[in-house]
Amino acid sequence: MEVVTLAMEKGSVELGPNLLSGVSLPAAVVHEGPLNHNLAWMQRFAEAHGARLAPHGKTTMTPALFRRQLQAGAWGITLATAPQCRAAFTHGATRLLMANQLVGQANMAIVAGLIGQGATFYCVVDNHDNVRELGRFFAERGLTLSVLIEVGVAGGRCGCRNQQEILSLAEAIAGEPALSLAGLEGYEGVVHGDNPEAGIRAYAKYLVDVALELEAEQRFSEPNPIVTASGSAWYDVIAEAFQTSLLQEKFTPVLRPGCYVVHDHGLYREAQSAVLERRPDLHQGLEPALEVFAQVQSLPEPGLAIVALGKRDIGYDPLPVVLRRYREGGDPAQLLSVAGWEVTNIMDQHTFIKLPEGGADIKVGDILAFGASHPCLTFDKWRQLLLIDADLNVKERLATCF
Repeated sequence: MEVVTLAMEKGSVELGPNLLSGVSLPAAVVHEGPLNHNLAWMQRFAEAHGARLAPHGKTTMTPALFRRQLQAGAWGITLATAPQCRAAFTHGATRLLMANQLVGQANMAIVAGLIGQGATFYCVVDNHDNVRELGRFFAERGLTLSVLIEVGVAGGRCGCRNQQEILSLAEAIAGEPALSLAGLEGYEGVVHGDNPEAGIRAYAKYLVDVALELEAEQRFSEPNPIVTASGSAWYDVIAEAFQTSLLQEKFTPVLRPGCYVVHDHGLYREAQSAVLERRPDLHQGLEPALEVFAQVQSLPEPGLAIVALGKRDIGYDPLPVVLRRYREGGDPAQLLSVAGWEVTNIMDQHTFIKLPEGGADIKVGDILAFGASHPCLTFDKWRQLLLIDADLNVKERLATCF
């Protein structure tokens, strides 16, 4: 049978080899089993709460994962920039929610092109000047742009800071024939304080209350307007706030977590533990699917291993963690001990591991699986990741569009 070789930014891989033999390392991998579990788990969660799912694509910028999310039932894909939206549309995502302000004529031109090609597109606004510029730009091209007012918080990121600003912006949008007010958008991840859960619950209620008030005043231009929020840490709290019968009768609630698709071994593992404490009825939860495999490169002195893995390969804030160890060319079922191994430093292409006493079985060439925190900061280091099965066989290449 002919073997197909796939060019990679970092080495090359033959389609179908085992990760322990024949794959140039380091390599970023996505485990097929946990990936499929996470896709189904979050889709069920959204549907059980009467919400639509528009996963944030900036996490992975991987069209093959977008396709899997849409096939699992996602309503659309969320993106952060106009070029990201163009990449997603090029690869088949037709409903795009840009959870950011559309600023700059070059970016507006990208979006105008997408709408002209049939994309259903939404972006957010929080400023009168931006509303006027968008209205002029899209009117000149005979297009209508659907916008969501962003509801912000004091000291946070973007968004209107109070209800008066929101109502004033709604009036400004109504005065622009090329703009259509399609709903409200928010992001709870910018809410902080001594009791973040209470603050986020209050913010979610405020978002819902403002949406209902604007609907009662007939401010929205589209039927079943969107109300959307939610990252990957507090999606349960947002979903509960969106589950009111009055909101669901009149609106389209949309959740936008992104990191759930591959989860992680740090920030979002901790966040998921908190979700399950708040909602023990959910069971099991998400599973980490993203890892980076690399080889021991040097054993320069007792108690120290240097691994051919660096900041160019994996997220490093906090430092990656050693999960498992294999012998090169060995049986994937035969795991070697990593008990007491500690990553102490990471450079551009080297990782330092402090070894416990008695770690004499380690060899140069041993293969280590690493986990990291915040998957966004690992995906963007790769032009391609490898989808692998439970036996570490490569099933598919997953190209990225960063």
